[in-house]
Amino acid sequence: MKNTALLSALIAASLASSLQAAKETESVKRLEEASATLAEVMQTPDKGIPADLLASAHCIVIVPNLKSGAFVVGAKYGKGYFSCRNQGNAGWSAPATVRIEGGSVGFQIGGNETDLVMLMNERGEKKLLESKFTLGGEGTVAAGPVGRNATAQTDAQMHAEILSWSRSQGLFAGISLQGATLRQDVDDNEELYGRRLENKDILNSKIRPPKAAAKLMAQLDRLSYRERK
Repeated sequence: MKNTALLSALIAASLASSLQAAKETESVKRLEEASATLAEVMQTPDKGIPADLLASAHCIVIVPNLKSGAFVVGAKYGKGYFSCRNQGNAGWSAPATVRIEGGSVGFQIGGNETDLVMLMNERGEKKLLESKFTLGGEGTVAAGPVGRNATAQTDAQMHAEILSWSRSQGLFAGISLQGATLRQDVDDNEELYGRRLENKDILNSKIRPPKAAAKLMAQLDRLSYRERK
């Protein structure tokens, strides 16, 4: 009986370890996809996010590979990461996890997969650090302009707290995410950092980014360098 109990315990521990490894691999893969999404969007300046908007943003949210139909009310949700500028604009914070859920039928923008990118100003950053908030309700959100000269348009100076874009089937355009909710994902933070952390802890405690985030952090530093006068 003792041998059977010991064997059962070993099997259970092995399964738990395998599941944890699988989750960590999923988190790492999602970080890589977030980095690739940002790079691909910005490779074509005439069709991407205006560089000066990225340079003036306080935070960026990237949700890669959101499956089509995920925005049916009460149905699936997408997961991603966000990072905010450190104090004094000296680089960016370690990435924290976020998931987006809910919203209206208007979110079903077609295609098998959709990438979402959001930029936030200082007011939007405060909302982002809450455990949950609703886009368009507690935080004003607008479709972001596209192209290097698009900042002459209405929200070029980030008057809206949040500007948002989507990419589906190779098409990149601004999209208004009215009604969706953004919330932190403490479980995913634990998978990435090895301990349960709230998003505000990651951003305010200057936690070291995991190795898997190196490519994304380099992308942010290179693409959004803000010149100091």
